[in-house]
Amino acid sequence: MSQNAITQLFKIKYPIIQGGMIWASGHKLVTAVSNAGGLGLIGAGSMYPEVLREHIQKTKAGTDKPFGVNVPLLYTDLEEILQIIIEEKVPIVFTSAGNPKTYTKRLKDAGITVVHVVSSVKFALKSQEAGVDAVVAEGFEAGGHNGREESTTLTLIPQVAQAIDIPLIAAGGIATGRGMLAAMTLGADGVQVGSRFVATHEASSHLNFKNAVVEAGEGATHLTLKELAPVRLIRNKFWNDVQELYKKAPTPEDLKELLGRARAKKGMFEGDLIEGELEIGQVSGLINDIIPAAQVVVDMVTEFEEARKELSNLSLNG
Repeated sequence: MSQNAITQLFKIKYPIIQGGMIWASGHKLVTAVSNAGGLGLIGAGSMYPEVLREHIQKTKAGTDKPFGVNVPLLYTDLEEILQIIIEEKVPIVFTSAGNPKTYTKRLKDAGITVVHVVSSVKFALKSQEAGVDAVVAEGFEAGGHNGREESTTLTLIPQVAQAIDIPLIAAGGIATGRGMLAAMTLGADGVQVGSRFVATHEASSHLNFKNAVVEAGEGATHLTLKELAPVRLIRNKFWNDVQELYKKAPTPEDLKELLGRARAKKGMFEGDLIEGELEIGQVSGLINDIIPAAQVVVDMVTEFEEARKELSNLSLNG
């Protein structure tokens, strides 16, 4: 696989970015992915500031390769989080769920490469105007919190690629080398992979949740809670409780009361498959085993090259 805009930007071997997922993306996963030639991202969204600092330091001890931190801009301890990132000289930051204009200059002035996650052409352009180095365009197939537009990766990537001049990373529904080739054929320079890395030995999520991802088949996930922040979940008792509440035309406050606190931690980190929030993408239907994170990278690169060779022989004339 030859170098391109993403591998050059991040100084990595392969244009494969591991999503900075809450309750899954700790230093063990990040170190494994970065050492395998991809870009590992620490998921700051489920970490207190000092916990984040610990994971950054352990990642630096475990790899001499580039890595980054994913920071949701809705974070309550945001100022402290950003200060720790700057103090620890993290080379790359992915921001999401907020206005990229607010913190991009501050991070870039500290010598940090900045990427923002978007779900529409409109916000891709706003991110470019804010001065980010690249954008992640994420289709609504993705797990976790999602855009409200419900644009699929297949339609979103070419529209964003046509609109922006900076490097583009595709996300949402990508777990294989063939998926990566498809995304890059549509105009992406690299891919961000979340769900496939959840089902790895190094992910910090609970084994119960990893097994639930492996067992999830077609149609096992659903986008819900759009009045708060759209999120894709595996259907379980909690998901059913949400649907029952919707029958009563709930207010956002009613939904917040049902959601409560630490619902995602309960499901993904503590392994409560009944009452917990189980965030995962539609591509979970293609995930059939729990494997080392490095194997995910190797398998994707191998399949990408095989698929590219197959397509080179493809002809519409038979």
